[in-house]
Amino acid sequence: MTTISHSATPAEIQATPKVKTRNAALDRARTFLTLVVLIHHSVIPYTYFGHTDPKFFIGFDMIVLATDSFFMAMFFLLSGLFAWPGLSRKGPLQYLQDRLLRLGLPFVICAFTIIPIAYYAISLRQNPEVSFAEYWWKTITVGPWPSGPVWFLWVLLSFDVVASLLYLISPKALDPINRLSLQGRDEPAKFFLVMFAVTAAFYIPGRIHFGPGSWFEFGPFSVQHGRVLLYTSYFFFGAGIGLANLNGGLLSPDGKLAKGNWIWIPIVLIPYCGMWGLIYIKREILGNPVELPHWYEGIYGFFFAWFSIAIMFGILAFFLRFERAGRSILDPMQPDAFGMFLVHYPIALWLQYWLFDYNLPAIAKALIVFVLTVFLSWGATILLRKIPGAHHVL
Repeated sequence: MTTISHSATPAEIQATPKVKTRNAALDRARTFLTLVVLIHHSVIPYTYFGHTDPKFFIGFDMIVLATDSFFMAMFFLLSGLFAWPGLSRKGPLQYLQDRLLRLGLPFVICAFTIIPIAYYAISLRQNPEVSFAEYWWKTITVGPWPSGPVWFLWVLLSFDVVASLLYLISPKALDPINRLSLQGRDEPAKFFLVMFAVTAAFYIPGRIHFGPGSWFEFGPFSVQHGRVLLYTSYFFFGAGIGLANLNGGLLSPDGKLAKGNWIWIPIVLIPYCGMWGLIYIKREILGNPVELPHWYEGIYGFFFAWFSIAIMFGILAFFLRFERAGRSILDPMQPDAFGMFLVHYPIALWLQYWLFDYNLPAIAKALIVFVLTVFLSWGATILLRKIPGAHHVL
């Protein structure tokens, strides 16, 4: 059996035969993130920010502020972890063909079916007389054509294309990140500080220039202007970590990150409280203006970038320490998590539509939506995966 020294170079590690095995901690972290997405979309109508329902609960604003600040970025990092191993194992052409099937095909199907079905529930609130056929045709031909959460698929596919080109140019292009990851086994704070510096440098200027609510939109293709480079940096940091010796670097189950999970609590709470402080300043002192001063966006972007990385490190530390072995309540859902991500949105929006006129507390409505969305999207995914060939996509 070949052993790998923690001091081995990325090139030496790449030359070592690889055995493809599942990483339970990362699988469970990804499944947990899927549930976070479902929670996020279940509570938005009952927040100050969303407030599309008569009922409201400030606690849901606390949830949404946290989830919106990290979960998609973390998805990109987890996806990036397996980019370089996939490229080295399959070659860029086969890798892209597989990613096109895994990401491109679901994006097209969802853009023409799942997403119009979801947003039709919102359209009915504004125009109860419109038929679905009329709404669908107007969406496809005239617009707007929202993408909902599936924007993640085409952006991730774009990153895979860039990664494939980079791999063709230089398979060792991400070696510096991998070396930093190997050092991160014993010095996770060093990796944290470098990643924070890079992601903040990419994110803050974009937020200042575009603002937090500006989106690029072309048909169903959409993404937040100010977050494109943030997501890019997360993906390629993930690719660098996963380039070689994934279990011997930053994400080592016996590394310092896994052993020091409690220390991330204050590191997470400081920027989170900072963002809430700025929200108070915006609403109570600045008068909730449409356009905020650059100093405000810069400071908020600093706290946002800090919180995003800190909570991601905390979640990874938890799963590496407590959820890397044995059985977990997340395991039964793991094979269906991607499918649940794809199909949950219309379920959540239609449940919110039907609950709109009921005089129930916001907490009760959100709980009903979340529980039913979990089980209905899980059941739908199980059924869809029984279609011949569907398991290659879902």
